[in-house]
Amino acid sequence: MNGAAALPADPGSLIGTRRYRVLLVFAAVVGVFVSLASWGFLELVYYIQHGVYKDLPSDLGYSTVPWWWPLPWLALAGVLTALAITRLPGRGGHVPADGLKTGGPPTHPIELPCILLAALATVGLGLVLGPEAPLIALGMGLGALAMRLARRDAPDQALALMAAAGAFAAISSLFGSPVVGAVIIIEASGLGGATLPVILLPGLLAAGVGSLVFIGMGSVTGLSTSAYALSPLALPAFSKPDWGDVLWAIALAAAAAVVTFVIVELAQWAKRMFAARPLPLTIVAALAVGGLAIAFNQATGRPTDAVLFSGQDAFGELIKSTPTLPLSTLALLLLFKGLAWILSLGNFRGGPTFPALFLGAAGGLLAGHLPGLSETPAVAVLMAAACVSMLKLPLSCAIITLSLTSRAGLGVSPLIVVAVVVGYLTIEALSAARAAIAGTPPAHTSAAEVSHPVDRASSR
Repeated sequence: MNGAAALPADPGSLIGTRRYRVLLVFAAVVGVFVSLASWGFLELVYYIQHGVYKDLPSDLGYSTVPWWWPLPWLALAGVLTALAITRLPGRGGHVPADGLKTGGPPTHPIELPCILLAALATVGLGLVLGPEAPLIALGMGLGALAMRLARRDAPDQALALMAAAGAFAAISSLFGSPVVGAVIIIEASGLGGATLPVILLPGLLAAGVGSLVFIGMGSVTGLSTSAYALSPLALPAFSKPDWGDVLWAIALAAAAAVVTFVIVELAQWAKRMFAARPLPLTIVAALAVGGLAIAFNQATGRPTDAVLFSGQDAFGELIKSTPTLPLSTLALLLLFKGLAWILSLGNFRGGPTFPALFLGAAGGLLAGHLPGLSETPAVAVLMAAACVSMLKLPLSCAIITLSLTSRAGLGVSPLIVVAVVVGYLTIEALSAARAAIAGTPPAHTSAAEVSHPVDRASSR
């Protein structure tokens, strides 16, 4: 890249230029384009899930879903994911066992079919992962592609800017607010300093436009985004914490971090083991997930769906069923879904955020029976701690948890902050200890250490 294309010493000076205003307009166009593609992807995932697990059994004459029903579909997910990883460019995209990161070069357009195939197979057919990571890759790839189509000799900074705008737009409605999605992209990218406003403005514009497109498409088609967008949980009101709540928050957050650390380590081990023979072993992993779902169904009488999928659209039902849900069922749900999550993290493609939040919520409902602790603070603390232990994005996890518990009032917010801090410090200490023992760098690189393509391009 020639020197004229490089960022000036003060990147903020770009904001007042005509070239930057043109990029803002183009970011809005990218927001429309990417959000339409993201809406289509999410609707397709929704229809695959409901078509396969809800509609097809009755269409074939079954009055109830047969106990074995998940097995062939999960085996198919294993075949498609393994083929995408081994035979197509892009290796299926982001490995969820590594957390959630957006640093690095934008997704190449040639990699998008591979990423989408792996994501549709994984998320649509019942593995325990969410759509956020594939959506980010889709947004970055389409944003960069749009810039290349508009200007073949576009500088790296412009490509990276539109890739970031595409990522903002892609998840603009997934977390219930475009602002929440924007915070996740900013923190996961490690953006900061003078570069931040240069990327933030087109990103926020694309996210706002994307959110409007999601709303508009729902109005035109009659399809609601509530099936895949997070909404506040119907938790009991909580006015303010006492010192007992704070002590429980510290203990539970540390425990959640330890459990998440073990889950990620096991997922990393599974990833290394299954890499030797990806096709047969990925199918085995998928069938094992199905076996866990069937075992849960046989042990509790609850549907296999409780173990399958990311839990993204199951929060409301989980909270609503709490009064009639035995504690043993909650404990078995944590066990079987946690094991299924390990296999999914290490062998499939998708996002780790929603399973972490769901398992945190389920753990909170169980912990709410501890002496001196009620349901609402327990759910808030464990969701925040599980999220930050998996993603290592403290601000994002605090905001996500605050938005999910907003109906309960602001009384839980201090406990969420405590849980995020304790969970983050605990997972960092565990990662450092593991690295010291193994003599290798920590497996999880914090978001602050992940450089952004704009920053790298400007240093050339």
